[in-house]
Amino acid sequence: MLLDLAVPHEDINAIVARRRTLAADAGAMRLVAECVEALVRDMGEIVEYGDGLQLTARTAEAPVALRRIFPAYVFVAALPHTRAYHRARGVPADVSRRTLTDLGRNMAVHRRRYGTAGVQSPQWLMLHLRGEIYQLGRLHFQRARLWSGAARGLAAAGMQATTGTLCLDLHIPDFLGPLTPDACDRAVALAGEFFAKHYPEEGYRAVMCHSWLLDPQLKRYLPADSNIVRFQERFRIAPRDAESADTEPVQFVFGDPELPVAGLPRRTSVERAVGDHLRSGGHWYIGHGWFPLPQEGSQAGLQEGSQAELREGSQAELREGSQAELRGGASSLGRVNVFGWGTALRMRVVGRAWN
Repeated sequence: MLLDLAVPHEDINAIVARRRTLAADAGAMRLVAECVEALVRDMGEIVEYGDGLQLTARTAEAPVALRRIFPAYVFVAALPHTRAYHRARGVPADVSRRTLTDLGRNMAVHRRRYGTAGVQSPQWLMLHLRGEIYQLGRLHFQRARLWSGAARGLAAAGMQATTGTLCLDLHIPDFLGPLTPDACDRAVALAGEFFAKHYPEEGYRAVMCHSWLLDPQLKRYLPADSNIVRFQERFRIAPRDAESADTEPVQFVFGDPELPVAGLPRRTSVERAVGDHLRSGGHWYIGHGWFPLPQEGSQAGLQEGSQAELREGSQAELREGSQAELRGGASSLGRVNVFGWGTALRMRVVGRAWN
């Protein structure tokens, strides 16, 4: 199971070995159950920032010996519920698998920075387990709603947007190769197909991105045909944040936001751009951008009638057999089983039909 989640081989031994510590601690096992229950309760919902399970805070309650890897136990225990939700929505198995391997990617980032097993961003991974985010090709797409600041910025940039408007937030995962225009085009086309088929009732029309990669200052340093500049040019850029975010590019380019600016390497054009700009007294900012989600081009080869069939089939699957599977897998008095190791907890999960 850990290999299925792309957990680095060097981290698997630590997770497996410490399960005995977890199993022997009734309080820690209860904490796992409480976290899974809270996570499953929000399955399929678009959860507002700050609401729902605060896994980072709950992780601080775990025994010190387990703390860095505690979220991994929660995610593996919740995995059957996530997979049941994906099946109910008709999510293809390969999309489900690739989306959930972000746990392993996250642990690889943690090891690169700290040299030990751990989960770098537990709160971020909640999105994957709740069915809010999917990996489609080179990019991640998150089911989201516009917050007030973004809505105002997008309205100023020409989009019809108000607070709460549904949108897809685009994210750029690490360890997936170059951010080429072709890879981005394919990912956007896949997103158009995927959300029209599996979330037809939500009617996504726009893609958003909030990232230092959209800071227009990058164009001063990078050639016009670079992947980053080409990535920027697909967006309609809204006003950037007033507050600087210098640690963002340092973290994502160099792997550690706390590295001294004076010593940042200059091996690549991006490294030189980030480091030289900071060393000259400049600042980096989070940029905001959007573009319309293609509705026809992304549906190449699908006729109008087949789109209706897709929507009908998706809803029928939710109403019929998959609902029985969901109720059997995640209704009242479900079981939390950490890795199928025979260490199970009885827990009450709120019974619900994810439709």
